[in-house]
Amino acid sequence: MGNTRRGRQSINMLLVVLIGFCVLAIIEIVYGQAQMKVERERLDLEEQNRQAVEELKEEWRSLKDGSSVVTAEGEAAPAASEADQETTPAKITKQETEKKETTGENNGDSAPQEEDDREYSMQIVILGDSIMDGDRTESGAADIIGEQLDAKIYNMSMGGTTAALLPNEQYNFATWDSRCLLGVVNGILGNINTDIFDGYAAGEVLKTCDFDKTDYFIIEYGVNDFLTGQIPNSRYLEGGDTLAVDGTHTYTGALEDAVGRLKERFPDAGILLVAPHYCQVFNGNTFIGDGYSLDYGYGPLITYARGAGYVAGLYEGEGVFFFNAFEDSGIDAGTADQYLADGVHMTPLGARVYAEKIAKIIYSDYAPEE
Repeated sequence: MGNTRRGRQSINMLLVVLIGFCVLAIIEIVYGQAQMKVERERLDLEEQNRQAVEELKEEWRSLKDGSSVVTAEGEAAPAASEADQETTPAKITKQETEKKETTGENNGDSAPQEEDDREYSMQIVILGDSIMDGDRTESGAADIIGEQLDAKIYNMSMGGTTAALLPNEQYNFATWDSRCLLGVVNGILGNINTDIFDGYAAGEVLKTCDFDKTDYFIIEYGVNDFLTGQIPNSRYLEGGDTLAVDGTHTYTGALEDAVGRLKERFPDAGILLVAPHYCQVFNGNTFIGDGYSLDYGYGPLITYARGAGYVAGLYEGEGVFFFNAFEDSGIDAGTADQYLADGVHMTPLGARVYAEKIAKIIYSDYAPEE
């Protein structure tokens, strides 16, 4: 009987062990399936984000030769410029209409503009992208700056443009075809054929502005440079490495070249470098990232903003000023819904807040005693 009892106990222990192994196996299977599900979801999300980024970059490329950094059809927030276009206010796409009026493509329906010959306190030339070009009405940043400073504004901004040359563009005056900042500057200096600006407001400014009378140049670029994913912030990388690209194919290198050429030709004119402002990027209703988190390969947008500050510092004491619009304009994650129409372009209220701060910087230099 003792042997029988011990045999039963052995069998019971064996069953307990087998059941334990079965329970562990079931737990491992369930856990493994859960991990696989999480991994599939992660991979699906990565693929969605990759596709979204590629779509946004493609939208920017399709508009590179267009008239607006972002329009209702294109530039995404990249779209470098810049955001979901289906919800972009009509005023942001108004540049197409203005472009037609400039070139006479409106069949003569509108009356010619009257010459503005009144006296102004100062003359300001603005070089920029759609942040300054998208709204050329009294609610746009450029007009508000003129209003605040009693300034004659010559706005040479063109939507969709960058400060730097794109990788396939060469710094060759004889064959120049880029409307980037460097193209505008060299157009002003007479170094290139300016036919590339025909049909744009910038082309008319080139024909009518006496640049020798300019008191201040405002240079506002950066969002498109960042959103292309093709233009590094700088040649110089952390750790001491250097990219194998020419400086004019980088954001800060292009700014430095432009500022240097303008200061050499117009030594008495002040230059205000405006950093790109805080932006949010959407693909439809999907939030992709913002100026702190989104990185297309050369750092987030805030690094480009700080790069503009670095260039301004190179000319300290030479009449070059800096507005860190990214961190000091009041446009941030908390005010984006109020100040940004599409994550990139400004609402009328945002444009006023932004423009008034620019005007204050210029006025502080123009009339320091006040």
